[in-house]
Amino acid sequence: MEKKVIDILPSKKYPEKKPSPKKITKRKFTLKLPPFFFKFSPIFLILLFGIFGYFLSIKFSQVEIKIWPKIEELKVEEKIRLDAKSESINQKEKTIPGKIFETETEFSDEFSATGKVLKKAHGKIVLFNEYTTKDEVWAAGTRFMSSQGKLFKSKDKIFVPGAKIEGGKIKPSQVEVEVEAAEGGADYNIGPSEFSVVAFKGTERYFKYYAKSFEPMKGGGEFPKIEKADLEMAEKALIEKANKLASDFLKSKLPEGVSVLKDGIFVEVLEKSSNFKEGDEVEKFSFKIKVKIKAFCFEEKTLNKFVEEYLKEIALKPNQAIYWPSLKITPKTESVNFDAKKANLSLEIFAKTFFDFDQNLLKKAIADKTIQEAKLFLMSQEQFLRVKIEIAPFWAKKVPANINQIKITFPLVD
Repeated sequence: MEKKVIDILPSKKYPEKKPSPKKITKRKFTLKLPPFFFKFSPIFLILLFGIFGYFLSIKFSQVEIKIWPKIEELKVEEKIRLDAKSESINQKEKTIPGKIFETETEFSDEFSATGKVLKKAHGKIVLFNEYTTKDEVWAAGTRFMSSQGKLFKSKDKIFVPGAKIEGGKIKPSQVEVEVEAAEGGADYNIGPSEFSVVAFKGTERYFKYYAKSFEPMKGGGEFPKIEKADLEMAEKALIEKANKLASDFLKSKLPEGVSVLKDGIFVEVLEKSSNFKEGDEVEKFSFKIKVKIKAFCFEEKTLNKFVEEYLKEIALKPNQAIYWPSLKITPKTESVNFDAKKANLSLEIFAKTFFDFDQNLLKKAIADKTIQEAKLFLMSQEQFLRVKIEIAPFWAKKVPANINQIKITFPLVD
């Protein structure tokens, strides 16, 4: 039998070989510039920056034109009416809405009494009786003279008890008597003293009846007293105070932007009281009033709006503009009727004006001109007093052609 011949032998199993990674070598890059570059590079850079700056100044330059115009003063007087029943401005009838505000508050203060009362000194004496053993009754007003020469009188009748006889000797009786000075004044506030009975002077009784005080007399002198006029004066003073302070008081109560009409405030007294009454002998007293304050008010923005429209329609000349920050309105009250809810005013209006012009036309006139040309043109305008041109960047020599890059301002209008 023939043997089979196999000419392909099965290969042995060997591990597969992985391709080895390629080795990457870093190459150095060298920029080779032509020799003339290093020779002319400073000039080239200056030129490059110059061209860049030129185009930058054309594209992004900004010009501010500051203009000081010729000024004219405008003074106008006009009469208008505030109407609390109206809700809108009536330019034709010269009427604007008003408001009546009411509130209640109290005012008080301390006052001095102006009345004077001359009071008499008073005190007590002890009357001694060495004359009789009989009881006696002396009349009220019995006079006693002090050792200082001051005259006093008894306030009431005096019941004088009789003296006692003890051991054959008389023992004086005594009685306490309330006395009052014959006249008012502080001079009668004397200290402890001896007294004689005036009626007995020159008689044998004069030395048998005598009196002594053991404490000073007091209460004599001039003292303040509340008069009716003092209370009336206090009320009047507080009403004046209320009228004076009412405006400031109302400002704290009113919304912002609402003004009180000068001379448009009415104060009504609701209650009045004092801690002392007429005739009270005090130096100071307090007085208080409760009042209702009524005030005619107006909104400042409403008045300003009326005046602005009035000036535009009536007072301004053609091409005349107002410098609004200079506007000053002074309202003066002519009459107020709270019942009718109307008030008549006189307005004094002051403002600074200047010639008005079209800013866009002016911008177009100076656009793309040199700074010197633009300045000469602006100064040739007779309505301008002074002109200043400020340009950025500083090296720009021309006004931008784009008028949006031109700004016109009025820095000062005095």
